[in-house]
Order: sequence, then structure tokens, then C-alpha cells
Amino acid sequence: MPIAQVPNLMPALPEIFLACAAMALLMLGVFQKPGPEEEIKTARLISYLSVTTLVLALLLVLTVSGERLLAFGGMFVVDPFAMFFKVLALIASATAIVISRQYLEIQDIARFEFPVLIVLATLGMMMMISANDLIALYLGLELQSLCLYVVAAFQKDDARSTEAGLKYFVLGALASGMLLYGCSLVYGFTGTTGFEGLATQFHGAAGKSPSVGLVIGIVFILAGLAFKVSAVPFHMWTPDVYEGAPTPVTAFFSVAPKIAAIALFVRVMVGPFGDLVAQWQQIVIFISIASMLLGAFAAINQHNIKRLMAYSSIGHVGFALIGLAVGDAVGVRAILVYMAIYLFMTIGTFTCILCMRRNNRMVEEIDDLAGFSKSHPMVALAMAVFMFSMAGIPPLAGFFGKFYIFLAAIEAQLYTLAIIGVLSSVVAAFYYLRIIKVMYFDELTDSLDKPIGREMAAVLVGTGLVVLLFFGFLAPVVSGAEGAAAALFAG
Repeated sequence: MPIAQVPNLMPALPEIFLACAAMALLMLGVFQKPGPEEEIKTARLISYLSVTTLVLALLLVLTVSGERLLAFGGMFVVDPFAMFFKVLALIASATAIVISRQYLEIQDIARFEFPVLIVLATLGMMMMISANDLIALYLGLELQSLCLYVVAAFQKDDARSTEAGLKYFVLGALASGMLLYGCSLVYGFTGTTGFEGLATQFHGAAGKSPSVGLVIGIVFILAGLAFKVSAVPFHMWTPDVYEGAPTPVTAFFSVAPKIAAIALFVRVMVGPFGDLVAQWQQIVIFISIASMLLGAFAAINQHNIKRLMAYSSIGHVGFALIGLAVGDAVGVRAILVYMAIYLFMTIGTFTCILCMRRNNRMVEEIDDLAGFSKSHPMVALAMAVFMFSMAGIPPLAGFFGKFYIFLAAIEAQLYTLAIIGVLSSVVAAFYYLRIIKVMYFDELTDSLDKPIGREMAAVLVGTGLVVLLFFGFLAPVVSGAEGAAAALFAG
């Protein structure tokens, strides 16, 4: 084959590396000796190797990225926007594997397949983030989703975990069907699936109304993507799946897939459909308001902390979608900053939840945290920091996330959206502060187990310091987000 015809695979090098590494890890696990002790050793080895794989992929992302590059006939794009979100997704996935090891061993479900599935799901997320075509978008989404269906039901002897996996699979299949139908309508009315081709068609359509069929196609795509980010009214799976899935899986669900889906949401709406903002902006505003309000009010009466975090995540998606509703580079910059902060707050919170054990059994009720500050003073302090940050109390990281989101809305003159966002944030502060009250002011009844493990302690310290001292490195994060947002609009 002549050199000129060799495809340039360099932009997709991190994804190719992850795919090959996942296959190698799978083969390594399969050919290990049988037996319970060997199984645990193999699971540990594969976990460490999976984290190393994700870290190496992160280094490759930072090496390959910089300018806008295309691969696979323009279906795959790498730019600063993709790099920013890929870094977040890889950090989230690696941390999820780290905090899961101890839990899986205690619950006697330590299997080497778990970290491999996380690596394969991360590969799907990276493909989603770099999708530049409706077909590439769907391939990445399905690769991610198929892995997530399995890990949701990973604790197969637990009825709740099996139910969570089944619910997620059925509703996920429905959402995928809606997304695919929307893509087929868009292709039918435009004759192309490429984002650049679609953007070119709509660029000269200023003042012209698109066909009804095309608008219906966009609505179906919006519905499918809204399910993936668990935005209202496609949120119904979230509380049940978060509660039923093993806690490390819930931690993973709440950050990595959500970050990738938000990135995809932004790229699809701003890229090919950027010039049709008048057609989709009102839908995004409605989804944003509904998500913020439901996330604020539905969580008030929750007693299970994982269900509470499910509604909290729905509320956070509502805040992030304010930036998309703005529809310009300032709004996208706000989303990037918000998701970076959301990652560390949420991973830290779920690490604290994983410390809630009594007689080596997980407990999930908020009331079980009574007297937590006396039995686990440092973990309780970390949990308090994360709760204050999620409530948006300055000078913690969560305050800056909401500040940039609301600032973008005000600059775009979306005053009602900003006001509803602020009021929702005030209501949500109630249930975050209630957790702090239970930890510090309720009487200790039955103490939780003490040891938390070095890995979890390291994650708690790392995420806690990021949330606590975020104001110290706010400028580089904001400038990176600004460059990523500008690259998306330049492309």
C-alpha cells in the first residue's frame, strides 16, 4: 500500500491503546489459575494494571491533543474541547477503580472483569467525546452503555443489583432507540450524518425555518441524550439504579458516563445544530429548570444517601444545562468548569459513603451517620467539605462552578433561568446541611467500622484538597476551559 493511502490514526491513539490494553487485560484474567485465593489476587492485579492503563491513556491524550485533528474520514475529531473532557473521564474512571477494590473484596464479588469493563466503558466515553458524526456518536454510546448494563448488575446474588441492571438496560435500550430514530430523521431530511456537513447546511439557513421532520429528529436526539445525562423528564431510572447498584458502580455512574454524555450533548447541539439554537434552546431551558427543581425538592424527603445523591446529580445536570441553554462560548466554558468541579466533589462524597460500614456490611441510611464526627473525625470533616461545596458555599469549589454558570446566564439575559437556579441551590442546601447536622450534632448510637484503607484515604485527601483549595488554581482551569470552548466554536 502506498504511504499516501495509510490512514492517519494518531488522533485516535489513546482509544486504540485502550482497546488493545483492555483485550490484553481480559486475556490475562482468563488464563489465570482457578481458585478463590487466585481469583482475588488476579482481580487485584488487573485493577492495578487497569488504573495504570487509564493513566497512560491520559498521558497519550495530553500528548496527541493540541490542535484540531480528524481521523476515520472525519468521523472522529480531537480538539482542546475533547481533550478537556477526556482528561476528566479518565480521572473519574481510574479513581472509581481505586475506590472499588476494598468494597468488592468485602462483598466477595472481586472479579477481574470489573476493571476491564470500566476500561471498555471509558473507551466508549472517549469515542463519544470525539464523535464527529451521528454514526460514530451511536457506536461510542452503545459501547459505553453495554458495559454499564453489566456493571450495574455486577452483584448478581443481590436482588437490588439485578433489578438495577435490568431497569437500566430496558430504559437504556428505549433511549438508544429514540436517539437512533432521531439520527435517522436528521439523515433523511439532510442527506448527511457528519457534523461538519450538517453545520454547513444549516449555516446559510439564517431566518429560514427548518422542516418539521428535521425538528422532530432533533427533539428525539435531545430526548436520547437527556436520558444519558439523567435529566428530567428522562430521569426515572436514576434513583433506583443508584440505590440498587453496588456503591462503587454508583460512584462511577455519577461521574464518568455523565461527564462524557454532557460533552456529547454540548458537541451535538453546538456543532451541527448550532445555527438552529432558536429551535432547541427552549427545550434545553425546560429540561434545565425541571432538573434543578426536581433535584432540589425530591431529595428533601430521602433517607437513603445513594438515592439522595441520585437526585443531587439530577440537580447538578440541570445547573450544567444552563450553560448549554446560553448557547455560546461563555456558556460552554461554564459547563467545562462546572463538570471539572463536579467530578471531585462527587468522587469524594462517594468515597465517604463507601466508609459507611458496620460489621463489614455496607449501610446506606443517612441516620447511620449519627455521631460520625466522633467515630471518624477526618472522614466526617471531608464529607462536610464536600457537602458545603455541593451547596455552593464560598470559598469552596462548588461556589465557583455555580458562579460561572449563573454569570453565563446573566450575560445572555436569561435572568429567569439564573433566578430559578439560585433558588434551587438554596433549597438543595437544606439536605446537604442536614447530612452535616446528622454527623456532628446527632448522638452516636452504634459506631461504624474504623479502617477505611490507604487507597480510599488517599482519594479522600486528594479530592478534599482540590475542593478546599480550588481558588488557588482557578485561573488555569478557567483558561483551559476557555480555550476548549473557543476551539469548539472555531471548529
